[in-house]
Amino acid sequence: MKMLRVPLLVMGLLMCAQGFAATAQQNKMTTCNADATAKSLKGDERKAFMSTCLKAAPAPAATQQEKMKTCNATATTQALKGDARKAFMSDCLKKK
Repeated sequence: MKMLRVPLLVMGLLMCAQGFAATAQQNKMTTCNADATAKSLKGDERKAFMSTCLKAAPAPAATQQEKMKTCNATATTQALKGDARKAFMSDCLKKK
């Protein structure tokens, strides 16, 4: 009976692990939702914004990587650490 429990446990863990990985669409939904909340959009305005935001093409990965490198270098130059660095990186990466 114990031999049956181990494979079942492993199967259950593998199935759960798949649920934790966020897809690109989920990440985009999270970002669009945060932007809509930051703009204090409600009702039909929020629906329209979310629809447009979710349909928009994602930024090319190379551009995002370059932005990350630039923001990281600036934060390092300014000797930012801890919460100050996190806040700076967040603001820097949100800028277009």
